[in-house]
Amino acid sequence: MTRARTILFWAAAVALLAGHAILAWHSLTVWRFWEDEAFNLTVPRNLLAGLGYASDGALSGSTITPFDPRISTGPVVLLPVAATLATGMDPVLAARLVPLAFWVLLLAGLGVLGWRIAGRWAALVAMTVPLAFTASAGVSPIQGPADLLGEIPAAALIVWALVVLPRRAWLAGLLVGLAVQAKLIALLVLPAFAVALWVLSDGTGWARLRDTLRRAWLPLLLVAVPTALVELAALLSLGPAGFVEHLRALVRFVRSGGQGDAATSVLQKLGTLADSWSLPGVLAVVAAVLALVLVVAGVVRRWRSATAEERIVIAYALAALVGALAFVGWWATASRLPLWVRHPAPGVFAFFPVLAAVALWAVPRLPRRGLVRAGGPVGAAVLAAVVAAGAVVHVVSCFTPRDVTLEGQRAAVAPLATWVSDNDVRWLAADPWGAAVAPIVLTGAHLGLADAPAMAHELRLTGGACATETLADSGYFRICAAP
Repeated sequence: MTRARTILFWAAAVALLAGHAILAWHSLTVWRFWEDEAFNLTVPRNLLAGLGYASDGALSGSTITPFDPRISTGPVVLLPVAATLATGMDPVLAARLVPLAFWVLLLAGLGVLGWRIAGRWAALVAMTVPLAFTASAGVSPIQGPADLLGEIPAAALIVWALVVLPRRAWLAGLLVGLAVQAKLIALLVLPAFAVALWVLSDGTGWARLRDTLRRAWLPLLLVAVPTALVELAALLSLGPAGFVEHLRALVRFVRSGGQGDAATSVLQKLGTLADSWSLPGVLAVVAAVLALVLVVAGVVRRWRSATAEERIVIAYALAALVGALAFVGWWATASRLPLWVRHPAPGVFAFFPVLAAVALWAVPRLPRRGLVRAGGPVGAAVLAAVVAAGAVVHVVSCFTPRDVTLEGQRAAVAPLATWVSDNDVRWLAADPWGAAVAPIVLTGAHLGLADAPAMAHELRLTGGACATETLADSGYFRICAAP
């Protein structure tokens, strides 16, 4: 029986590895380079061009914008991209290799957590959950793990902060600080880590609170260090007046979530999240309920008599519950935010796998009588089956033909890039924001928006018909004379 289980485990592990490899390959080399990736890429490109840590300002007036608050993907991601770009390799591949490396770190961290929580099967389930989750729906997706975005890098750093938390809380604080500078929304993890530190602290009542504060002051200080360094660099770059305006713009961006009023409801958001697992939403809801019941039952069962090892698992469980609630709750209740599951994705990638692993840990600790004795293993089996099925469907969907691919984009942009180079074009205005954005960045020109006053006399790139003279035409995109 043990031999059969070992064979089954390694067969599942090989299948999981193959699934992740298929997803990573398609994300890196097949799927289109879309507008948010292109917008982010302007920062490392400008840095290498000697323009400083600045975007093209496409959403900030279409002028070079140092420390652009509209770039919510931070320097923890974009500075390594500048390093890979400096090698001279293809810019899209250079850009995408960095978040893909963070994806590998995320999976490794989840494997470590899962193994620590409940052994090898929990590690396998934890590493499967991100493969089952899909955030590719809508106009602002995470197509895959290689997209040049900050959500997955932030999740990876959060997971490794959990890994080191029990023994090196100061390092966990620094990793959380780096996660914030990968994606600002990572600030939402602070309550989760506070709860975990409280669980790991000694004593009861006020003594436990004092021990929590003693353990927390250095990690909390280190959380702020990466952001303080970035803002110091902004102060030195922008000067006092420019820095004050930068802070005001940053506050406006954070308060608005970067969006207008999308007028969405909590039920719409939760429905979108339930539909993001490659399976009918009802199955995702069933799996979520089973996981929560098992986690809560396991924590309650072992709370008063937990061993040192179990207390670490309980800390992980409560941190994951609070963290998942913080991300999903913030997104679901922010009515101005659209139905983009990308917004809570850092919390989903980081905390949902931990909850799945803890659910498996809880099963042997449930009362061994009546329906509970059979219900625990059955619930865990259903949870694992739903996660596995979602992962399989997600991998199979990678082979579905897409209207636009990276190869097709490159072919459509090649003649335009040649024309831009031959005519020494510095700026192109996207008309409108959307499909025209990535081609502009791929031509090597700076990116602006057609409706920005700074772009009033610049050439346009569009996928439609030119309203003025057509200067270059690739068959799919056109460069048009300035109006």
